[in-house]
This record gives sequence, C-alpha cells and structure tokens, in this order.
Amino acid sequence: MDPKPPIDPDRIDDAALALLFLGVCGTERQSGLARTWKSFDWEVMDRLHQKGLIHDPASKAKSVGFTVEGLKRAEALFYTLFARADAPGSEA
Repeated sequence: MDPKPPIDPDRIDDAALALLFLGVCGTERQSGLARTWKSFDWEVMDRLHQKGLIHDPASKAKSVGFTVEGLKRAEALFYTLFARADAPGSEA
C-alpha cells in the first residue's frame, strides 16, 4: 500500500469554513455578523444518503455511519482535497 501524503491543516480549515457557510442562519445587518449551524445541511446529508454513501441520517444520534462505498470515497476525497501540495510524490 502506498504511504499516505501528509495532510495540510490549512486546507482542512478552509474547507470547514466554506462548509460552515452552507449553514448560515442569520445575519445582523448593523454589524455584519452572521451565525451558522454547527452541523451539515440536512439536504446535503439526505443527498449523501440517497447516493448510498451514508446510512440514514434522520435519527437522534449526533453521528452517522458510512457505507463501505461511502467510506472509500470519503477517504479518497479527503486525500485529494487536503493532501499537502509540497509533499514528495504529490501531483501539484
């Protein structure tokens, strides 16, 4: 098995920040401040479930299970999106 490239935490932070923008639920016009939900949008979670990548997210649990295909795809996307571009053997 090939060694996994090092992960770039700045890219993870950027992706998390962008995903938090999905959940913007209110903006105070005077200050320009906004609040966001700390979880992912339900429509996104439902689409992932319909695609067979996660188990049904509609439960009281605060976590959701991956399907086998979903876990493989999530890992591949994780390294595609977040691997450091300056790592040896990376395709930058």
